[in-house]
Amino acid sequence: METLDVLKNRISTNKFDTARKLSDDEIRDLVRWAAEAPSAYNVQPWRFIAVTRQEDKERLKAVAYGQPKVSEAAVTFIVLGDLRGYERLPDILKRSVDAGIFGQPMADNWSQSMKGAHQASPQAARDEAIRGASLAAMALMVAAGDKGLATGPMIGFDPQGVKREFGIPDRYVPAMLLTVGYPAPGNWPRKPRLTVDEVLAFGSGKGLEP
Repeated sequence: METLDVLKNRISTNKFDTARKLSDDEIRDLVRWAAEAPSAYNVQPWRFIAVTRQEDKERLKAVAYGQPKVSEAAVTFIVLGDLRGYERLPDILKRSVDAGIFGQPMADNWSQSMKGAHQASPQAARDEAIRGASLAAMALMVAAGDKGLATGPMIGFDPQGVKREFGIPDRYVPAMLLTVGYPAPGNWPRKPRLTVDEVLAFGSGKGLEP
């Protein structure tokens, strides 16, 4: 499916075909595309846990308010954001330096800038972790749609319960759950969207609804 068609036709899928599975290689390929998403300083703060075993899906379902799609989808991803991505940034930026994209002084400046901002403001660190993880999740949804798969992003879960059940270190914040698989009959059609004129203003916020 063409990218624009994926965006136009995507739905938040609630019913999945439990008989159709995804291989580990197919899951890895989805994450490979998700990792093409943009991030500040190229810090790439997203991490994914792919939950595929039925017993693990049931554990995840229990901390997602019993929503059936968690256990029915071929895979449910726990999408995480790294609150301390700045600690890894020097090593990440070294790859750009080695590739000749920019020099070490710029890499050092970027590393210090992000470290200072995020150590001084836990809220800024959390915002960036959630933002980066969400961009990667959207990229994964587009890739899945291109492959004929259905997706369902979810915010209905207990973050602390998810971290407890799956042994997630404190440096990571669960941004969302993302179910992926083949759709089953009975899903709602795409819900109507706001028009461009309802969401767009040019030049200032005066054209937006107060």
